[in-house]
Amino acid sequence: MPEQFPQVQGGGSLILAWQIRNKNVLVVGGGEVAAGRILNLLNADARVTVVCPSSGLNPEVRHRIAHGQVTHVDRVFLPLDLEPSKNVAMVLTAIDDPAASTRIWKYCKAQRVPANIADVPPECDFYFGSVHRDGPLQIMVSTNGNGPRLAARIRRDIAGFLPQGTGDSIARVGQLRRKLRKRAPGIGTEDIQRRMAWMTRVCDEWEGEELGVLGDDEMDALVRFYDTDEVPSFEQLRLGGGKQDGVVWDWDGSYGFAI
Repeated sequence: MPEQFPQVQGGGSLILAWQIRNKNVLVVGGGEVAAGRILNLLNADARVTVVCPSSGLNPEVRHRIAHGQVTHVDRVFLPLDLEPSKNVAMVLTAIDDPAASTRIWKYCKAQRVPANIADVPPECDFYFGSVHRDGPLQIMVSTNGNGPRLAARIRRDIAGFLPQGTGDSIARVGQLRRKLRKRAPGIGTEDIQRRMAWMTRVCDEWEGEELGVLGDDEMDALVRFYDTDEVPSFEQLRLGGGKQDGVVWDWDGSYGFAI
C-alpha cells in the first residue's frame, strides 16, 4: 500500500520568519560579515548594539553608527553584555577569533540566548539564508550551512522567475485585507473563516498583476462584494462592478471610478 503521508526528511531546519521588531540584538564584530548581519536586523526593525573596538569597524558599520542606526560599544565582548537587565533577544558574532567566538557561544547557552556564530554551524541556534526582498515579499534559500554561495545563486534564479511588481501586488493584498477587516470586523471563528475564504478566492481568481494596480477606490469597491459573498473579475470591477450599497460604479475611462 503506497505511503499516504509525506516522508520525514531529517537534517533540515525549521524555517521561520522571526519577529524581532523593537527587540535588543547584540552583534559582536564590525567587519563585512557583521555589516550584512546588521542590515538584516535593521530591515527587521530590531534595536541593534554593536560591540567592537573602533579599529575593527568597516565603513558601512561606521556609517550605521554615525547616523544613529545602531548603538556602539567600543571594546571587545564581555560577559556583562549578556546580563539579564540587557534583555538581549539574540546574539550574532562575526569575529576572526574562533576561541573567543566559542566562549561567547557558551555564555549565550548559559543565559539561554539564541546565537549565531559566523562560519561555525555546530555553534549556531539558527542560520542566515540568502534572501530576496521585494517590499513585503521575502524569500529565503537555506542550505543548512552547507553552501552559502550556492544558496545565493539559487536565490537569484528564483527571483528571476518572479513577475515584475510582485512585491506591489502583495502590498495591495495587505491593504485589501485591512479594508476587509474594517468593513467586517467580527472576531468570531465563523467571521474569521469567512474573511479568509473570501480573500483566498480573490487571490486565486485574480492575477498578481491585477492586484498590483488596484487603487484605494477600487479596493473599497471590491470589499463591498464581500457582503454578498461575491468575487467579481478584474474586468467586471474595472468596467462597472455592478450595484453595491445602492451605488452603481461606472468606469470613467481611467484607473479610478466615477459615480
